[in-house]
Amino acid sequence: MLEFLKNLTKNNGNLELVDAIKNNAYLVDVRTRGEFSMGSVKGAINIPLDEIQKHVGTLKKKESIVVFCQSGGRSGMARDFLIKNGIKNVINGGPWVNVNRIKESK
Repeated sequence: MLEFLKNLTKNNGNLELVDAIKNNAYLVDVRTRGEFSMGSVKGAINIPLDEIQKHVGTLKKKESIVVFCQSGGRSGMARDFLIKNGIKNVINGGPWVNVNRIKESK
């Protein structure tokens, strides 16, 4: 199991991400509704990037947040926006398939 986790962190370079997902972080897919409907991480909610500002109040109440998208670009923008709006407990999970791989290994 330890070797598996090392491989995951080597692939995504972020032990903090693995820990957050393992500890039930609030998972937010910032892709479009259409992309989300084609598949996402089990238990994730969909808040498209262009709607993220409407959800700042709700997200401030979450203990730990992981945002993700198709490649990591939009989730990076979402993370930056949330941090600028006072939410410090947010991690850019990058591509949804990586977040999904970590979540499934839980």
